[in-house]
Amino acid sequence: MLLPVAAHAQVVERTDSTAMDQLPSRWSAGLAVVYRDSEYAGEGGRTRLLPNVAYDGERFYLRGAAFGYRAYTDDRFELRAFVAGRLDGIDADDFGRAELARRGIDRDLLEDRDDSADAGVAASWKGAAGKLELDVRADVTGTSDGYAVSLDYSYPIRFGSTSVVPSVGAVRLSDDMANYYYGTLDREIARGVVAYRPGAVTVPRAGVAVIRPFAKRWAFIANLEYRALPDELKDSPLVEEGANGSGSLFIGISRGF
Repeated sequence: MLLPVAAHAQVVERTDSTAMDQLPSRWSAGLAVVYRDSEYAGEGGRTRLLPNVAYDGERFYLRGAAFGYRAYTDDRFELRAFVAGRLDGIDADDFGRAELARRGIDRDLLEDRDDSADAGVAASWKGAAGKLELDVRADVTGTSDGYAVSLDYSYPIRFGSTSVVPSVGAVRLSDDMANYYYGTLDREIARGVVAYRPGAVTVPRAGVAVIRPFAKRWAFIANLEYRALPDELKDSPLVEEGANGSGSLFIGISRGF
């Protein structure tokens, strides 16, 4: 089953990072509504309500599905190590039978795509021109045996106490990771499913976050992100026919403690 923070676990992590800078306390807790418009055939959109807890200490932090340690930090540069959930799994039953059939796939022959956990390092540079962040993470559970490298640029704009943070970037999925989540598996091919492996792909993405503190210890947090699918993923028989991308929306409130 696709978990609530699914393909945008990193969205939550990046949004919480910006929000924690504006809360007066290290701990925050609240609720969030998360909507995802899935690219998978027949899955459609999903809305979930989930708790949103974050901690931002001098060295350790908790953001969304990520727990990390700052190895080095100053006013402009930060280097950190982390472990994070990769919650992109989907049960075979969550695919649409008719939508898969139009792409030549019998849903009964598919297997689940499991969630996993990544370990990685990230570095960020910030200044008057904005923030640049490089993130390298690899599956440590043996689920896909793949890795992902992302590069994102963001520039905060302030309107009084409200921050609007547009961002643009891309994530590079290794061939093992892309093949696991968007290709067909060897066991499925042995059952008669068409063989498809997209190989390593680069997925562009753009988003905007809005953070508005209110009532001293509270903050409203929202993030909208769109990921454009490259041709290799559009051609996957597991992807909705005609899909060009997928979007996610995160809206939440948090209180600092």
